[in-house]
Amino acid sequence: MQAAVTDQQETLERVLAGPLLRRITAGRMTFWLAASQPLELSLSLYPASQEPQVYSTEQLQKATRVIQAGERLYFYLVDLPLSSPLPQGERIDYDLRVNGLAWQDWAEDLVYPGQEWPGFVVQPRLNNLLHGSCRKPHHDSGDGLWRADRLLEETPPEDWPSLLMMSGDQIYADDVAGPLLAAIHELLAQLELPEEKLPEAEITSSQLLHQQQPHYYHREDLLPKTRAGRQALSQVFGGVHKPIFTADHAHNHLITLGEVLGMYLLVWSPAGWKGLTSLDSAQCPPELSSEQAALYAQEQQALRGFTQGLNRVRRVLAHLPVAMIFDDHDITDDWNLTAAWEEAAYGQAFSRRILGNALLGYWICQGWGNAPENFPEELGEEIAGVVRQPGGERHDELAHQLLRFPKWHYQWDTQPPLLVMDTRTHRWRSEISPDKPSGLMDWEALTDLQHELLEHQAVVLVSPAPMFGVKLIEGVQRLFTWAGQPLMVDAENWMAHPGSAYALMNLFRHPRTPQNFVILSGDVHYSFVYDIELRGRERGPDIFQITSSGIKNEFPRRLLDWFDRLNRWLYAPRSPLNWLTKRRRMKIIPRKPEQADSGERLLNAAGLGWVELAEDGRPKKVVQLCADGRDISFYPQKEAARWE
Repeated sequence: MQAAVTDQQETLERVLAGPLLRRITAGRMTFWLAASQPLELSLSLYPASQEPQVYSTEQLQKATRVIQAGERLYFYLVDLPLSSPLPQGERIDYDLRVNGLAWQDWAEDLVYPGQEWPGFVVQPRLNNLLHGSCRKPHHDSGDGLWRADRLLEETPPEDWPSLLMMSGDQIYADDVAGPLLAAIHELLAQLELPEEKLPEAEITSSQLLHQQQPHYYHREDLLPKTRAGRQALSQVFGGVHKPIFTADHAHNHLITLGEVLGMYLLVWSPAGWKGLTSLDSAQCPPELSSEQAALYAQEQQALRGFTQGLNRVRRVLAHLPVAMIFDDHDITDDWNLTAAWEEAAYGQAFSRRILGNALLGYWICQGWGNAPENFPEELGEEIAGVVRQPGGERHDELAHQLLRFPKWHYQWDTQPPLLVMDTRTHRWRSEISPDKPSGLMDWEALTDLQHELLEHQAVVLVSPAPMFGVKLIEGVQRLFTWAGQPLMVDAENWMAHPGSAYALMNLFRHPRTPQNFVILSGDVHYSFVYDIELRGRERGPDIFQITSSGIKNEFPRRLLDWFDRLNRWLYAPRSPLNWLTKRRRMKIIPRKPEQADSGERLLNAAGLGWVELAEDGRPKKVVQLCADGRDISFYPQKEAARWE
């Protein structure tokens, strides 16, 4: 057995994932990568119009935080101040050397055909960008990130998007395919992570959970339940206490820190899959029932298609600056949806550990690169210490600290500025009942947001959930909330909480608010575009709700067709139902997707949104780059069927 493990370890790639570009400015370069061994990094930048900039291993070390998560797992978080400003609007090649080796030796498919090195562009403005959310590896659609890769390959660098905004659900910690969880366990055995003791759990350690008792397809039996005796918490139905982790597909919910980190490695790069056997058709865990084995085989097929494009995913992430923010599935379904859920989840050591592990993985693999200055040095040191020795009181204290951390939101100083909102940890809890949905942001957070918006002429605002959604679907969520079942329909929208809804409406009416709001959203697994005008004698700002979802996920097709049709009938422009909504003082004009059936407004197609902005910050062009190869434009109603 030991010899087999050793043979597997020999298959590990030196660089397991990355380089993944994060915030890139003329004066600073931030990027991330994961490795199976200690690395000595050096970097050379080659602007076309300037002399090269060369940074030695010693200079990179000073700009790098290294987090060792196992004997064979290291994360490198690099935030490098540049010796002189980079030119804007032109391609800048970069040669990242790993232990003195060029990219051909550690990522042979990293570079586009005809290029000597990978590269990026520091765009002077947000003239255009890509955005999307919800990338579920085993969904039977294509992967929108493949379209981004094709776009970069076919487009001159000076016309590349300014950035890629990933607005939530970059991983599905609560909805994992059986073969993917098995692959994670295979990879973790090679990486030799330290054992994590699990508090108040039926299975007491990560080693047992990863090897002897993985509980494929029935992890809901392990997940903590709400405590008895509290109606607000237990939500008793026929004497059965509802689980805290309420995802319909939580049968393989990630639990340990190692599982979270392993999933990131396997969804962003092909390197970690080398030598793994979980996708081999002959492989199936012996403990599965016949029904589970059939599902396992079906998921194997879907994941084979997913992994075949990971070289393209890795390549695009190495060429475009990437901004990220969490939504629910990065942590768990229904994360902080109600005050009752929060009290139940954070009141138990095991559930708090599960949530803390997911958020710790987010900090390492996503959050830090958005705005390194938001995270104190002491916090980084504490994270590095816990990752080296997980489990125990120190781990639990860190989980508590991260779950209460106040600065996950951030701003990139682009033109117009990119403001990315945290709609998960600043919730406005219901004053009526702990079982009612919480507002997506509380009064204090919305006030801070308003302050950030003042005096800007235009802004790109990222809200993981649409600020202005489909009225019928929000109405259905409201009905389930009245029936005491908000968790059954993910009743989390901006209009679900009266306080946050009215504060949001007032934000747009502030006299010093931007004239042009572009709101980027995802979450809902379909795409749509609204042009929004304030009703009243004085002209307010122009608001554009642009939703693209999912990158690799879609809504049930027939159900969405009915929702789309009924929404048009029930909430037609002259319908009295409009006056029952909190948006009655706004005129919402949906754009029609190109090639849509008569009246269709919602597009059900996995892919990425592509938005071109005019000089004043208004959207000049909105297109869904579909994973199946189509490009579907959303036209304003009053314009012709073609942009000139």
